[in-house]
Amino acid sequence: MNPSTLHKTAVDCAEKLPGAQLEHPFGPDWEVYKVRGKELVGELGPDSYRLVVAHLPEAERPVDPHTYGTGTRAAR
Repeated sequence: MNPSTLHKTAVDCAEKLPGAQLEHPFGPDWEVYKVRGKELVGELGPDSYRLVVAHLPEAERPVDPHTYGTGTRAAR
């Protein structure tokens, strides 16, 4: 699934959640969906995603599908 299709799917799901609110905390061009103050869907590019993942504890980082099961880790 390409990034724009994934984002559209996530937005469609977020809009259906009870209590979901669309906000623009970073300006009119940035849509953020929140439920109970928690961000669900925002505009994240690949670089932003990498920055967020790099600051997660190692145990909470997603698996890199390109290196999973090879015994090597992805460059961080």
